[in-house]
Amino acid sequence: MLKQLIALLVLVSTCSSVFGLYFHIAETERKCFIEEVPDETTVIVNYKVELYDPRSNGFMPSSPGIGMHVEVRDSDDKIILSRVYSSEGRISFTSHTPGEHVICMYSNSTSWFSGAQLRVHLDIQVGEHAIDYASVAQKEKLTELQLRIRQLLDQVDQITKEQNYQRYREERFRQTSESTNSRVLWWSVAQTVVLVCMGFWQMRHLKSFFEAKKLV
Repeated sequence: MLKQLIALLVLVSTCSSVFGLYFHIAETERKCFIEEVPDETTVIVNYKVELYDPRSNGFMPSSPGIGMHVEVRDSDDKIILSRVYSSEGRISFTSHTPGEHVICMYSNSTSWFSGAQLRVHLDIQVGEHAIDYASVAQKEKLTELQLRIRQLLDQVDQITKEQNYQRYREERFRQTSESTNSRVLWWSVAQTVVLVCMGFWQMRHLKSFFEAKKLV
């Protein structure tokens, strides 16, 4: 039982997604990130914007007027979120279709002071990592054991979603492979038909040519 629990937790750690990073962005520049998300999965994006300070050659908290425009597109390229946020915030959305979700960020201003550069700290949390269990325990008055059971149930649910998503990807890959093989087959058949027709036409042309020479 203990080995099964350990294997379950290892599988969760490989399936679930959470990472933090920072990047620099120039005026009017647009940065996009692709996150593969199963269906009906919560995604939380935490970010913080800092403004470059030439005097200290470092970064400082940004001005109140500088914020970020965030746009999220699902796997069908439909916009599911498009809003302007402040220089620091938390964005949350739930996927309704499995697949690659594109998260794009760019400044809401095109007139920064002296074309200053921004540093954006970004943290994307997917699945049960997006749940604040301390808040859940306080709100639902859960004991430590009840909270742990709740976490395990959420992890199992996330594993199920990840497995369904992997099956979905395999099905998409199989359909793409079958479609490609079918096109290759029909292209080969078309080439064969063209070659046969050209050979038949050449034979008739040569036959007519030799018969005309015999008559002469």
